[in-house]
Amino acid sequence: MLSIILPTYKGAQILENQLPPFINFLNKNDIEHEIIVVDDGSNDNGKTKKTVLALGCIFIENEKNTGKGSAVRKGVMKSTGDYCIFTDVDIPFQYEAFLRFMNHLENNSTDSGFDIVVGDRNLPESSYYTKISTVRKLGSDVFSAIVSRIFTAGLYDTQCGMKGFKKEIAKDLFSVGKINRFAFDVEIISIAVKRGYSIKRLPVTLRSNESNTVKVVQHGMGMLFDLARIIYFHWTGAYS
Repeated sequence: MLSIILPTYKGAQILENQLPPFINFLNKNDIEHEIIVVDDGSNDNGKTKKTVLALGCIFIENEKNTGKGSAVRKGVMKSTGDYCIFTDVDIPFQYEAFLRFMNHLENNSTDSGFDIVVGDRNLPESSYYTKISTVRKLGSDVFSAIVSRIFTAGLYDTQCGMKGFKKEIAKDLFSVGKINRFAFDVEIISIAVKRGYSIKRLPVTLRSNESNTVKVVQHGMGMLFDLARIIYFHWTGAYS
């Protein structure tokens, strides 16, 4: 079974728009699944919860806004599927990516059975950066260059909003994760690299960009601070 984790903050309308066609896609392709929506303290008078439950999905919530990393972590630890994929609430990439991710996580060919599969917007087959602002692309490039050299052994695009894991790998990584906001992806991949898990990069094609809430300067400074925290946690053995 596939567990799909969708973190959200005040995204009831996005969920109402995006979940039905996605659920239809999963059913059409006979993918046994659970969709876990984690509301990160929206305080929207139950609107998100009502939308999620009406669509037959699992609803979890943080009592207050703690951060995307916290929401994804909570969803992963509650998941029960053999494979776990998290992505953004608007399910931004083409649905077929879920089939490719599962294919490379399953042990069914010489180029499969990976512990982790990550979307990489920099691969030649990807279609992403032509559809976002120049400022956001520049910020992403600078951050990725820093991360690839210090944390992820050359894995360039840690911030792509789609990552998949075998169940036991996801539970291991997220059980020791500590970063609650946007740099949580770097933390998880850096722990995975230290643990020697196999990682497959796959191209992605942007389908929707409804949930973009990234503020380059504000969030960029916060992410740099969290990078320092990740170094500290590695140094002190906090991820052991």
